[in-house]
Amino acid sequence: MTGTVDNVERRTSIVNCSVSEDNESLKVRVSGPNNAPTLIYLPGLHGDWTLVRGFRDAFNGRVRFVELTYPRSLQWSLDDYALGVERELTKQGIMSGWLLGESFSSQVVWTLIARGNFKVEGAILAGGFVRYPMRFVAAAMQSIMPRIPVAGLRAMLRSYAWIARFRYRKSLPDLQSLNEFVSRRTELDWQAMTFRVGLLRQNDPREIARNTRIPVYALTGLFDPVVPWFGVKPWLRKYCPGFRGSRVIGRGDHVVLGTAPEAAVEQVLQWMGRQEDCP
Repeated sequence: MTGTVDNVERRTSIVNCSVSEDNESLKVRVSGPNNAPTLIYLPGLHGDWTLVRGFRDAFNGRVRFVELTYPRSLQWSLDDYALGVERELTKQGIMSGWLLGESFSSQVVWTLIARGNFKVEGAILAGGFVRYPMRFVAAAMQSIMPRIPVAGLRAMLRSYAWIARFRYRKSLPDLQSLNEFVSRRTELDWQAMTFRVGLLRQNDPREIARNTRIPVYALTGLFDPVVPWFGVKPWLRKYCPGFRGSRVIGRGDHVVLGTAPEAAVEQVLQWMGRQEDCP
C-alpha cells in the first residue's frame, strides 16, 4: 500500500457542479489511478483545495485523490454540504472511500457518516474535532469577522504567506498555491467563512461519534491554537468506539496537510492500509 506506484498514468479532471444559489459551483478534482484506494479531501474553513497541493503530489499516484472546493454559500447547512458531496461523488462513479476532513469539514464528515448514503471506509480528522472545544472562541470569531474589511483580511493573509514561505519552504512546493489562496479571499468568500463558523459553533455531533464504529483517526500539527488536540483525542479515545489512533506531527500546525505533507501522507497511507481495523 505504501510503496510508490511506478509508471502510473495520472489522470486529473475537474468537474463544476451547479449546486449553489450564489452563482458559484461545488468543484470536484480527481487525480491518480482509478484502481487505487480512494481518499476524499474535504477542505477547512477556507473551503477550497488551494493549500493541499503539496500533500496531493506527495502521494505520487498511490491513491485516487479526490478534492473538493465548496460554493461560497451563505445558506447551506451541514446536511446541504453532505448532500452536495454525495451527489458529486456519485456523478464521478465514486461509491465508497476514505474521508479526510480538515478542520471545519470534520463536521461534514460526521454528517456524512450519520446520513449513511455514502460507504465510508474510514475517516481521518486533520485538525478536526467532534464538538468544537472552544465555543466561546467561535462566538467571538462570528462577531469579529464581519467587522474586518477585506483589505485588512488580505493584509493578514499576505503576512501569513510571507511567514509560511520561510517556515515551511521545504513543505510548500509551489508558492503559487499560497498566492491562489490569498487571491480567493474575496468579500463573499469571507462572508461564507463567517457563516461556516456559525455552523460549527451550533453543531454537536457527539452522539454520532458515540455510535461510529468505522475506523476513525486524528491527525494534527504540534502547534494548533485553533483546535487544541490535547482535548480532542482523549474524548475520541473514551467515547468513540471507532477511534483507532492519532498522531501529532511536530513541524506541522493547524493546516498540517499543507505544512507537513510528506509526514502526513505516510501516516495517512499507513492508516488506510490497516485492513484489520475495518469492520
